[in-house]
Amino acid sequence: MTDAEPNTGLLLFYPYRALESRVLAALADAGFAVTLAQARLLQRVAEGGSRLTDLAAQAQVTKQAAGGLVDQLERQGLVERVPDPSDGRARLVRLAARGQAAAALAAPVVTAVEAEWAAHLGPEAMAALRAALTRLREITDPWA
Repeated sequence: MTDAEPNTGLLLFYPYRALESRVLAALADAGFAVTLAQARLLQRVAEGGSRLTDLAAQAQVTKQAAGGLVDQLERQGLVERVPDPSDGRARLVRLAARGQAAAALAAPVVTAVEAEWAAHLGPEAMAALRAALTRLREITDPWA
């Protein structure tokens, strides 16, 4: 690899950044004022809810930073804090109805971007890309 060639991590990041930008733009157009930091935390909220410490770890931010982001998202009506049924002392962060609406708006944008990538690469290359990334997830995603 020469100095002019981006490393593999950057090559993985560029399309992700483009996808993320498209989703954020669609959300903004629909009246959801979500920042990049908020979106990166929001997309990690599990279907049944997530503990703040888990969100912080997955988003690679401090618990305090995650708490601040959750406070912001809660004020926007995108998430809510609810009791954890498995531990009465703990709370879970889960998508509120407005957050579910934002996720429903984002999903077809992701589908459209992936379709554009598939059209550009061709179906075989897109399938190979997905297969390779799925295999890499085995060693790179501790939350898989």
